[in-house]
Amino acid sequence: MARRARHREHENHDRWLISYADFITLLFAFFVVMYAMSSVNESKYQIFSASLTSAFGKQIVKPAAIVPASEQGLLLKSLVDRRNAKLAQQQQEAMQDIAKKINQVMSALVKNGQVSVMQTNRGVAVEINASALFNQGNATLQGGAISTLVDVAKVLEPVDLAIEVEGHTDDIPIATEQFPSNWELSSARASSVVRLFIEHGLMPKNLKAIGSAANHPVTSNDTADERAQNRRITVTILSPIIERTEQEPKESVVK
Repeated sequence: MARRARHREHENHDRWLISYADFITLLFAFFVVMYAMSSVNESKYQIFSASLTSAFGKQIVKPAAIVPASEQGLLLKSLVDRRNAKLAQQQQEAMQDIAKKINQVMSALVKNGQVSVMQTNRGVAVEINASALFNQGNATLQGGAISTLVDVAKVLEPVDLAIEVEGHTDDIPIATEQFPSNWELSSARASSVVRLFIEHGLMPKNLKAIGSAANHPVTSNDTADERAQNRRITVTILSPIIERTEQEPKESVVK
């Protein structure tokens, strides 16, 4: 009896498409998740979370590390403000220390009213009566004044700050061969102090000599005592904040 031939089943060559489709779906989901995690946009994350919830039926938990951009900006501003406040406090304490030390080395002149040390919005200002430094109508430092200014230079040498030395006169005109006007006298007196500071260790690049003549009086020039008060040298140690501000280049407008 002849054997019946077995019916051969038809082989399905398209079964690989099912695995391929699953792989593509998972790969798409992976890249969507990576994109969402790299973005800190809150609204985009909410849209993405809602889409995956509706697709897979599970609630997506928001990662703790994702912070809205607005909150990140506020946090960064808070850190910068805190750092600036701490730096300003340190600089204020440093300027107070400078004022204290100058008060100590010039204590004798402070007591007799020839020197005043004060903190201003620009830094530490030391006002020295001209009679404590110079003879009338002269710009050569006297012997006693030199030793006092040397002590001031020792205080200022390690701080490396900008220093302005400004000469002031009264309103009585001067007309000598050496000083044709109060401009030359006030400038020469400021320069004398600057030269002494340089000779005792201060950096020339930090120093500025200014002659203001009689243009910035502290009182009227009606009496001899008032005129004596206006004849003075002002040494201003600029705080670091003022120094940076004044050194910044100014924008010029060309019309």
